[in-house]
This record gives sequence, C-alpha cells and structure tokens, in this order.
Amino acid sequence: MHVIASAPGKAILFGEHAVIYGKPAIAVAIDKKARVKIRQRMDSKTHVEVHGLGISEYLELENDVVQEKDNNKGILDYISKSLEKVNQLSELKKQNGLDIIVDLEIPIGSGLGSSAAITVATITALSFYNKLELKKDEIANYAHQVELNVQGAASPIDTTLSTYGGVIYLSRNSEEITHLPLNWNPSLIIGYTERESNTGKLVESVRIKKKSYPSIINPILDSIEQVTETAREAIICENAEILGELMNINHGLLDALGVNTPELSRMVYLARKSGAIGSKITGAGGGGSIIAYSPNKIKEVLRELQRVENAFIIKLSSLGVQMEVGRT
Repeated sequence: MHVIASAPGKAILFGEHAVIYGKPAIAVAIDKKARVKIRQRMDSKTHVEVHGLGISEYLELENDVVQEKDNNKGILDYISKSLEKVNQLSELKKQNGLDIIVDLEIPIGSGLGSSAAITVATITALSFYNKLELKKDEIANYAHQVELNVQGAASPIDTTLSTYGGVIYLSRNSEEITHLPLNWNPSLIIGYTERESNTGKLVESVRIKKKSYPSIINPILDSIEQVTETAREAIICENAEILGELMNINHGLLDALGVNTPELSRMVYLARKSGAIGSKITGAGGGGSIIAYSPNKIKEVLRELQRVENAFIIKLSSLGVQMEVGRT
C-alpha cells in the first residue's frame, strides 16, 4: 500500500517583504503542485527520492528523530523536519522503513512556494500513513513550524495556501487570514529565471536597509501596505484595471527595496509591452519569478516571455492538500 498527498504552490500578488514587518499580503494558490508518495520498505531505512532533481538519499533515524547529514540541504531539510514533526506526534514507538518519493511541478527557488508545498504534502502523507487524523488547521500550523525551523523566519502565507488553496488576505501582524472571492479568470502568467533566489539573503538585505535608512525604507513598506489594502478592495469589486495598475506600483516599490534583478526587470517590462496590464516580481526577488496579469493578451505575453526566459500560464487552485491511497 502507498499514500500520496499533493499540495499546490502559490504566487504572491501583493505584499512581498512588507509582510515580514507585520504588513498585510494577498496571495493565490496555483495549479502547479508537489506530490509526495509514502510507501513501506522491507528494511528499517528511510529513503528520499526527488524526481527530476537527482536527489536520492537515505536519512538516518535514531530514537525516532531524524539525524540530519551535513549535505541535507534544501528539499531534504523540509522533508526530514516534516518526518521529525510527525514522529513526535505519532504514538508508534518504532516505525518501519519508508520510501518518500517527491514529484515536483513547481520550479525550485522561483518564489512559488515549492518548500511549503513539499512540507504540507509530506506532513499530510506521513500523518495519514501513521493513522494520525490531523485537521487542516493542524497541518498548516505544523508545516509553518517546519518552515520556521528550516528558514529561521517565514510567513504563514505559503503553508496556508498549500493546505487550503484559494485566495487569501493576511491581515496586519498575521492576526487573521481571510479567504477572498475571486470569481473571474485573472489570466495570470508566471515567468521565471534559471537563477534561483535565496529568500533568507534577500530578507536580510531588506532588513539591513531598513536598519540603515529607516526614514526611507519604512515609508516604502507603508506604501506597499496601502497598495495591498487597495488591491483587496479591487479583487472584491472585480476591478481588473485597478488590480493591474496596483501590480505595477507594487513592483516599483519592490525595486526600491533592492530585490529586483536585470532578468526580472526585463520580463516585467516585456510583459507590459506585450499587453499585460500589470506585472511585478512575485516572491522574494533576486532571481525567481514575475507574475503578469494579461486579461486580453495572454497568448501574446506568454509567447514573448518564453522567447527570453521560462514562462507558463497558471490557473488558480481552489483545492488545497489532497490525499489518495493505492497499491504499489
């Protein structure tokens, strides 16, 4: 027998970086997913394989706690910490060996929530395998704890969207998560570079600027907050033109924070030239991805972005993490 959990990635529409300082943000779950398959082994080892990335490694377990190796970086950190979390929750004293197999549709280091999707899917699959009846709020909470453990700082946006799907508004200081209606096709395109972003370094670079120039950086963060609040109303009122204009403004503010790159900038302005009414960085920047809103020119924008970088159309995912059981 095996179990498979799948969880969607995400794209931030408004509020990157500012959300770290208690500002609101808006993000959507997308139809690119992480799928994690769990099956029992005949021995006591735990083996992790990530298709397409050349990752194939055994994790060492001692007293039901994962012992991380020095080369367990990136995806393996999230998987091993997820395994550790579920082992802590499980009442089983000894667990048989496992194969953990990951299929990933989300580009790594692109700002599209690959780590959150992997973490949510891994915790869901492992908990189901261990007969733990976790509710979605518990899955989201434990996944956020794992991201905090691995990254040191993390917004609950990514793990919430991977768990629940849909469109969410995160209020000031992460006090409340509200699901927003988005009843029309937003015609979104993601463009991404092969150069991976490093979220931790980019967050730190903004922190240093904020500390060095508080009278300059704090008003920029306040402006991002006002953009996000205005965008929330535009989404509720289904005002496409305002939404696009706000995306352009938000991009300029992120550029001022120093998280833009020549590659991202080229895609942002090429998207607008090709017909997008709004385009901006999505995620941490410094590599990664842009998002373009192209209600009437989606094919044209996609074609032009694919001419210079990687790009694909995304659909919103109303579903969060999903489970299935089958025979190996």
